[in-house]
Amino acid sequence: MKAGGKVMHSKCIRRMGVICIVFLIVTVTALGIVYNGAVLLNHPSKTEYPVRGVDVSVYQGTVDWQTLSAQDIDFAFIKATEGSSFVDSCFAYNYAEAQKQHMAVGVYHFFSYDSSGVAQAQHYINTVAPFEGMLPPVIDLEFYGDYKKNPPSRERVADELQDMLNALEQHYGVKPMIYATEKSYALYLSGEYAQYDIWIRNVLSKPKLSDGREWTFWQFTNREKLQGYEGEEKYIDVNIFCGTEEEFQMYPRYHLEK
Repeated sequence: MKAGGKVMHSKCIRRMGVICIVFLIVTVTALGIVYNGAVLLNHPSKTEYPVRGVDVSVYQGTVDWQTLSAQDIDFAFIKATEGSSFVDSCFAYNYAEAQKQHMAVGVYHFFSYDSSGVAQAQHYINTVAPFEGMLPPVIDLEFYGDYKKNPPSRERVADELQDMLNALEQHYGVKPMIYATEKSYALYLSGEYAQYDIWIRNVLSKPKLSDGREWTFWQFTNREKLQGYEGEEKYIDVNIFCGTEEEFQMYPRYHLEK
């Protein structure tokens, strides 16, 4: 009985080992498929969310905007600035060429925790000349570098963020939008900033903001592959607008003074 028990125990161990290896292989394969964009985790209904767009930066390299916009793209947000001095090297080209297409165009700024809100707003203003129908300015509020592990306090961020929001609204005559991850939203925005629309990022599932409010734009994937760009990044971010095509046409825009 003892000898037989040892044999059975050994067989069980080998069987469990095989199961673990198979499970590991399947898991790694599945993650690889998702990472390489073959399968997208989110599939927002085109019927429920008919308005779709992209956001781009230098990582998409040279963009053929005619080709990109022809792929059922209704809007594009283009990175312009970061902090108080950095300008995306592809911004001028992207901004000029995107405006030639039949889609809405907006411009975003990557917020720095190391510069004042006033300085960042002025940098954006100096870089982004508005045009008739431009989507509201966007402040991208997320984590970077050491701040991923040690994010600054809500109190430290609040004044600078509000200063930038105020300055952009005063200059462009339309309330800015705030882009956030669910983590940065919970830490810095939850329960406040109700007057500003939220562009939320969640590439795993449908967003649920920590205070229960609704989002206006949703970046639902960073693993889409489209035609029309050749850059360091082979993928592109895709977003949806929470509303109908008619509601999107009525969405606040910049208008030149008559």
